[in-house]
Amino acid sequence: MTTATTATEDFRRARDFLLAHREDYPTAYEGFRWPRPEHFNWALDWFDVIAEGNGRTALHLVEEDGRETRLSFAELSALSDRYANWLRARGVAAGDRVLVMLGNQAELWLTALAAMKLRAVVIPATPLLGPADLRDRVGRGRVRQVIVRAEDTPKFDDVPGDYTRIAAGGAPDGWLPYEEAERAPAGFTPDGPTRADDPLMLYFTSGTTARPKLVEHTHVSYPVGHLSTMYWIGLRPGDVHLNISSPGWAKHAWSNLFAPWNAEATVCLLNYTRFDAARLMAEMDRAGVTTFCAPPTVWRMLIQADLTQLRTPPREVVAAGEPLNPEVIEQVRRAWGVTIRDGFGQTETAVQVANSPGQPLKTGSMGRPSPGYRVALLDPVTGTPGDEGEIVLDLSGPAGRPVGLMTGYHGDPDRTAEAMSGGYYRTGDIGSRDADGYVTYVGRSDDIFKASDYKISPFELESVLLEHPAVAEAAVVPAPDPLRLAVPKAYVVLAEGWEPGPDTARVLFEHARAALAPYKRIRRLEFGPLPKTVSGKIRRIELREATAAGSAREYREEDFK
Repeated sequence: MTTATTATEDFRRARDFLLAHREDYPTAYEGFRWPRPEHFNWALDWFDVIAEGNGRTALHLVEEDGRETRLSFAELSALSDRYANWLRARGVAAGDRVLVMLGNQAELWLTALAAMKLRAVVIPATPLLGPADLRDRVGRGRVRQVIVRAEDTPKFDDVPGDYTRIAAGGAPDGWLPYEEAERAPAGFTPDGPTRADDPLMLYFTSGTTARPKLVEHTHVSYPVGHLSTMYWIGLRPGDVHLNISSPGWAKHAWSNLFAPWNAEATVCLLNYTRFDAARLMAEMDRAGVTTFCAPPTVWRMLIQADLTQLRTPPREVVAAGEPLNPEVIEQVRRAWGVTIRDGFGQTETAVQVANSPGQPLKTGSMGRPSPGYRVALLDPVTGTPGDEGEIVLDLSGPAGRPVGLMTGYHGDPDRTAEAMSGGYYRTGDIGSRDADGYVTYVGRSDDIFKASDYKISPFELESVLLEHPAVAEAAVVPAPDPLRLAVPKAYVVLAEGWEPGPDTARVLFEHARAALAPYKRIRRLEFGPLPKTVSGKIRRIELREATAAGSAREYREEDFK
């Protein structure tokens, strides 16, 4: 049996190895070995250990009205003990499913630590969810307790189930007030050991094409697995890390919980109701942010502002969620003198492929496989390994299964077996690899389409459109065509100062014609907002359906010749 002390020491050795080789990718990749403890509880065996007597700020929250919350590692450790004791007294036990729907507030982090200490299973949920989504999550997740903001309690009026209701920020009738937890007894004694393979989190994926899947992670797959995320971001002890991500989604746990606290860095967050680039940069300067992560949507909004307002740019800047377009990377490089480094991962995993600090970057590439991951590209039809195909993780090689991979899709053995077939975990994403091992994202396997028998990557065409100053966002899908089978159609969200209409359509068709080979050219175009999931991903299935149905608002390239 692995003791808690040994598990902590093994984790620290693996972490320190990555820190020591943070800019030496070949050594880090070849020399890293995942710690594989039999028993491990990250909150007890790591966070409480680094928090003992530690007065450094672990969590720094800045509200829109200027109010601030600062909690040290030691304070979070002690408070999470109280929260764990209070929840246990209200019936939360090991294995219970707890749906957590909180904003970026201190209770969110305290609940995460307390639930880990209790060996409860957290189902993260964004406050953007409505009653229909919640009925699905409570039912399929077999939820025993819900912890939510007071303003969201009415959403549960029509959500059936025998679950305990806990509200933060003022509990209405029938709900327990979470504020009482701060007055619970100090000190925490666990009920028993935590097996490393015990479930820790159940994530409902964002469901861009179908009903959300239920992804199961363990007490090692995310806490330990995000050592690779720490390495990709380039986090060091003492850093101040700001990651823009909504609670309830996997990226929030990646970069607002596990990766920074693995590195003993500060988690810093600015809460806002409407994105304000100038305010964000002012707060980054004031807080001394050293590492910064944002999704492509935020990066695209940032470059619409004057980036030179940020007096002290972060040392490391990264992007994840969707591939970032080269034009955005170049604008940030010119203004801040740092290069945005892409990373690739999923809810099902930590970072699998990334541009790590100090390495040569290739425009458009996601980088090379992360330490601890053996990545292959399989032909989607034949399954033959090569330099283009589906991005997969090798599960049967000498390095073994990567720790940062989910257990499977909870309650869906058939889908799990399909995803893990043939000794590989199959991501469903297509990539290509060059002679130096750099992987470039091509697209989702179900997004790529053929036009005149040529394979079309929507991402490539979208990147070209985004190079034009008129385009704030773009999504490309196939439009039926009697001659070519399909042609590329672009849905475009215009940047400020541009008006939808034939003049702008003509400009964009001319731009695409000049930049793309004839078989790739945008042949149809429509202006308007893009349908998205609550996590901000484009719902291409809706765009494909709308395109198949036809639209009177569509512009066609042939009309402008």
